[in-house]
Amino acid sequence: MTMRIPLAPAGRREMLLMTLLVGLPGLAMLALAGRGSLWWWPAGGVLTMLWLGGLAFFRDPQRRIRCRPGELLAPADGRVTEVATLADHPEIGGPAVRTGIFLSVLDVHINRSPCAGTVRLVRYEPGAFLDARHPESGSRNEANTVVIDPDPPLAGPVVVRQVAGLIARRIVCSVGPGDRVEAGQRIGLIKFGSRTELIVPAAAYEQSAYVGTRCRAGLTVLACLRAAEDRPADRPARQEAARV
Repeated sequence: MTMRIPLAPAGRREMLLMTLLVGLPGLAMLALAGRGSLWWWPAGGVLTMLWLGGLAFFRDPQRRIRCRPGELLAPADGRVTEVATLADHPEIGGPAVRTGIFLSVLDVHINRSPCAGTVRLVRYEPGAFLDARHPESGSRNEANTVVIDPDPPLAGPVVVRQVAGLIARRIVCSVGPGDRVEAGQRIGLIKFGSRTELIVPAAAYEQSAYVGTRCRAGLTVLACLRAAEDRPADRPARQEAARV
């Protein structure tokens, strides 16, 4: 029985380049080492490991999505590095909570929809390439914003922002305005280390994840819908942020 590791089609170009520049030379060196040229082992081993590590970055594991009514799922794998209450957010149209997830080069980089709904807007924003852990990376870096009108009973809009990092230089988005998405559906990919944000109406949701929480896209619950009677009245909110 063979084990198959699914790889993201959006990474075909990078995987081909890695295979040609690193993988094939590494395998050739290991073949020479197997014929008695033992000094090829270290170089061949290093190149082969780098090649396999590069391929692993584009892994796209199958996941069984289980989303109960009122839940918002994590849009990315990684660690929560920021939970900020914003006085006003243009896409939300009022107070909002922003949860920032840092994706290291070791994390799966497939982005998934946090809920079922309809894509209202997709907007690309050119910018810088600060380290994704930098406090200003969310506002200054190249990014792609996806605004979703969620299905009832969820309150909306729900915003997912794909933010490039120091190493990440390309954002892939596979959905557009008018597209129907399901909870946990793949909506894109950020190549190499990066940041993904989930932004929701502050009054409508209660946070389920905090700074330091490890997330898995489509599996970890980041926020839950408050009961209507528990929602505070909209009011100006102080800027509060927790960062590491």
